[in-house]
Amino acid sequence: MTDFTELPDLAARNLGGGVVAANDEFFAERENLIKPEPAVFTPHTFGHKGQVYDGWETRRRRDHGHDWATVRLGTPGVIRGVVVDTAFFTGNYPEACSVEAASVAGYPSPEELAAADWVEVVPRSPLAGDTRNVFAATSGQRFTHVRLNIFPDGGVARLRVHGEVLPDPRWFAGIPLDLAALQNGGVVTDCSNRFYSAPNNLLLPGQARVMGEGWETARRRGGGNDWVNVRLVEEGIVRQVEIDTTHFKGNAPGWFRLTGDGGTELLPRTRLQPDTRHVYRVPPTAPVREIRVDVYPDGGFARLRVYGDLTAGGRERVGLRWYDALPATRAAAVLTEDAGLAQAAALRVAAARPLLDGAGVERALAAAGVDDDTAIAVRTLLTGR
Repeated sequence: MTDFTELPDLAARNLGGGVVAANDEFFAERENLIKPEPAVFTPHTFGHKGQVYDGWETRRRRDHGHDWATVRLGTPGVIRGVVVDTAFFTGNYPEACSVEAASVAGYPSPEELAAADWVEVVPRSPLAGDTRNVFAATSGQRFTHVRLNIFPDGGVARLRVHGEVLPDPRWFAGIPLDLAALQNGGVVTDCSNRFYSAPNNLLLPGQARVMGEGWETARRRGGGNDWVNVRLVEEGIVRQVEIDTTHFKGNAPGWFRLTGDGGTELLPRTRLQPDTRHVYRVPPTAPVREIRVDVYPDGGFARLRVYGDLTAGGRERVGLRWYDALPATRAAAVLTEDAGLAQAAALRVAAARPLLDGAGVERALAAAGVDDDTAIAVRTLLTGR
């Protein structure tokens, strides 16, 4: 993908994002920033505080300083770009903005977040009113939170934080793993048609509430069929697949087929029912990195789940991608907290990044003088081996 706006919105409410704090929301509520749907506007709709806006709007500042809102990403990841959408804000939009990001473990309070180490990913930049203001991000690190700063005050309709999901593989152990889930690092790479709705909706957490929260194609009038390609979190063995057509009644596909890398058939052409959650066991096959769902001839469905297990190589790669992208302080901290590494040695290993592969881990451990028992704990943490 060359256009970062095609990447998932890591901050979206339907991915689990939340606006945890703002210094002011006098005219319009901060939570509006991360609604997944576009902003709307109804002229001459006034409440007790003036015209009602579908966005976040602060009062007019009478002192120096600026306003801000802090957003918990729905899933941590590497931020590739940000859209600050000032839709319908014309005489009351901010003149400039900047975006900072932080990586914080657990469930920090707003006060704890205020004291975090914040990294500027979008420098202070001018804004235009009633416009999707698009900014590329400047850091390749993995973050959990962002802070939108507006100068000096005003209103923003939506904040989109596009990037690559980078999961923490420590959470994969001992639970059924959805290899395709957006929150685990799966992503749609291509599809035949997205006329009615976006294909990445298939990989969102939870159940679709309405038909519009799934993926639906236009009616096919020629030959062929529609399809969607998904890159899994990493290479894995697929054990079970769920195709959920809930809410799709007169427009569900009649059949589907599931294939993996190189066209390897995982499930043959199989009949589907409307408005139904279908679950299928997948016979043992070779590991796959990508899957393709063909639907016949067209139509839509709500959710796709691909349950399975990472291969040893897949677990190593996802673990090292995660570790190499952590901010330096977090990278050292996870080694002391989870592997018992002394702080000095943990800092040396973190400074040796990118580790890239198992050989890189061994070199970093040897250079830091880590003893054998602790080295085993570090290897298990980072590579699963």
